[in-house]
Amino acid sequence: MTNSQLWFRGVRSSKFRHVYGLPAKREGCYENIKITKNAHDGHYCAVNPKFVAVVTEVAGGGTFLVLPLHNTGRLDFNSSRVTGHRGPVLDIKWNPFNDNIIASCSDDCTVKLWYIPDGGLATHLTDWLIDLHGHKRRVGYIEWHPSAENILISAGFDHLMIVWDVGHGQAVNVIDCHPDVIYSLSFNRDGSLVTTTCKDKKLRVIEPRRGIVLSEGICHAGTKACKAVFLGNTGRILTTGFSRHSDRQYAVWSQSDLSEPLVMESIDSSSGVLFPYYDHDTRIVYLAGKGDGNIRYYEVVDQAPWLHYLNQFLSGSPQRGLGFIPKRGCDVSQCEIFRFYKLHATKGMCEPISMIVPRKSDQFQDDLYPDTAAPSPALTAQEWISGKNCNPILMSMKTGVMVRTHKPKVYQPSENMSLPTAHVNNSKKFAFLSQETVPDYRPVDVSTTIDVQPVTEKSQKTSSNQSTKFLQIQQMWASQQVQPQPPPITKTNILSSECNKGSSFSNEREELQEDSPKTEYQLQRAYSRQCEELKLLRRQLTNRERRILELEEQVIKLQQQLKEAKRQHK
Repeated sequence: MTNSQLWFRGVRSSKFRHVYGLPAKREGCYENIKITKNAHDGHYCAVNPKFVAVVTEVAGGGTFLVLPLHNTGRLDFNSSRVTGHRGPVLDIKWNPFNDNIIASCSDDCTVKLWYIPDGGLATHLTDWLIDLHGHKRRVGYIEWHPSAENILISAGFDHLMIVWDVGHGQAVNVIDCHPDVIYSLSFNRDGSLVTTTCKDKKLRVIEPRRGIVLSEGICHAGTKACKAVFLGNTGRILTTGFSRHSDRQYAVWSQSDLSEPLVMESIDSSSGVLFPYYDHDTRIVYLAGKGDGNIRYYEVVDQAPWLHYLNQFLSGSPQRGLGFIPKRGCDVSQCEIFRFYKLHATKGMCEPISMIVPRKSDQFQDDLYPDTAAPSPALTAQEWISGKNCNPILMSMKTGVMVRTHKPKVYQPSENMSLPTAHVNNSKKFAFLSQETVPDYRPVDVSTTIDVQPVTEKSQKTSSNQSTKFLQIQQMWASQQVQPQPPPITKTNILSSECNKGSSFSNEREELQEDSPKTEYQLQRAYSRQCEELKLLRRQLTNRERRILELEEQVIKLQQQLKEAKRQHK
């Protein structure tokens, strides 16, 4: 009996029928995180086998938090963050080939790359590796190329998509084919195509190197945001969106013909935007809505109805965003095939949720873990730009070890930098030499120098002015370091200080008169400032005189009391 006949009868055999979601315990969560409250349709969370990054709420500018993966529990209130953006951070993505580099886009119209040290951040990080300028409005979405190194694509609210070569810090191509705001973007498996959804309700398939739209069609009829993702190398695209009656629905399309969907099904009537997450290894797609508490998952097949509903993970707390870890970070001993990192909407907490296939055997399950994408690029940026396409390099998960990358810090791009050819030894790609500049303070012998500059009148004036300025600064510091003791406050001292103030005021007025470039407005300001200082000094003088009289009266009273006490004692 075939699978289609079994599906028709309501019973379908699948090894993923009993997949269930297992949330982490309280000690395995990340607590006390001020998760952003931005209304942008973003994930706000990015995870790799080393770090968890979460976009946080801040009064001004934009920040996101980076924590080591094992650093669970309650977070310190003053923990270090990445604070280099001048506007709210809208999207963050880890480099698939370097676990220490993360890209972020922001409301300040820039895309920045950051290097995170292995132990995490010790202080607030404000120095970026690369700052990419090209968008005229805020940048909403970014995506790394799945198989080519240093290729990043960004989509902004200026209706532009820019393909970046971050190794050189340059734009490879600017794609201007969208008449309105871009809602999502996704690469296919080998990175040769990009699919996008737009506010004009159209789904597009674009060749990113040339910026040509290969096919387009009306996606979902609703007014809210649509999301799209390629279903591997099958040539099909999955979209999520809304109908005219605001019902949430999903649809499967053929990338060569977007005039009509292969299948379109309604899900429910909720209002949150649905985000699709596709697992290339198990061919399971997860649908999670913003503001929902559940995660639905479907199995992708190569014939109608194209998607089979498996089950859903139910939770009582809504989610503000979801991140997921690459397959090389999953725990094969627990038969974990996917792991989400859920940002709670009501609590400041990031909760890991493991999707597990129940198996009794403790051995490695070959059918659950085919070879997955390795953290090694299959192409260099120049090879991809020249027209080459290649699927990602695959690695086996049979060792059961979480694979992490250990690469040195990349340096700032330069015009003369040339990228090497693709090879597995990635440590050579970012190798660099750093030499500390040692200043030489030995006196220069004019007689031994080869080129002796002639001493002119201008050079003499310059040297004399520099020496005079140096002496003035030296005297100023000496006067600040050795401060004389203030004299006792008497009436004569106060009067003398007032006279000194008056003389300094007259001197300053003479200097202002001699200084021709100053304007009349500046002279008036200086005069009013000196008048205010004189009023203040007069007020202080009257107060001090009153205080002196009061103290003299108290002294007279005390002397009389002392005389009376002596008299009574006798």
